[in-house]
Amino acid sequence: MIIECDRCYARYKYDETRFEGKPSKKVRCTKCLSVFEIYNTHAEEAAPPVGMDTPQDTVFRLAEDGARKPSETTRKSVAMASPRRAAGELKLPTSAKLSLAVIAGPESGKIFLIERPRVVIGRHDADINVDDPEVSRQHAALEISNDRITLVDLGSTNGTFMGDEPVTEVPIENQGEFTIGGSTIMLIVTPRG
Repeated sequence: MIIECDRCYARYKYDETRFEGKPSKKVRCTKCLSVFEIYNTHAEEAAPPVGMDTPQDTVFRLAEDGARKPSETTRKSVAMASPRRAAGELKLPTSAKLSLAVIAGPESGKIFLIERPRVVIGRHDADINVDDPEVSRQHAALEISNDRITLVDLGSTNGTFMGDEPVTEVPIENQGEFTIGGSTIMLIVTPRG
């Protein structure tokens, strides 16, 4: 579905499965930084299966009079997603060095070394900070288990994409590219010499 900021009217694509069955969710506009609430029109129904097409022409916006008030439990801020794997399962490979190269966006050309088996990528307060206003504070993570590397979206406002497809959790290989906000990033795996 398409959501719209109630202050600056910027529009964003929003995956309805991210409601996780909740009736509403608060999101921050990356343009004006206003926090606004969006409503799940299918709150009573089960979340659609992953990959199921949802209508893309519906626009949802919180009325300025605040007509629809969510319950106290839905007002809690959404916590950063927890790691999908136990910390003991995550381990950097001994035979290769890993890095991320920003190949498009405000910080194009910047390279970040990966020195931990789980790194959070975001705009602020992350292991790897990307100075891009369209990137969430803690946008996505890379989880490394020896030779298997997984890209995980952390419930970001604008989503994480591989090509044109939004992803929530997907394996990524050497020279794999993904987009967060207005930045395209490439994973680089270099054999240790």
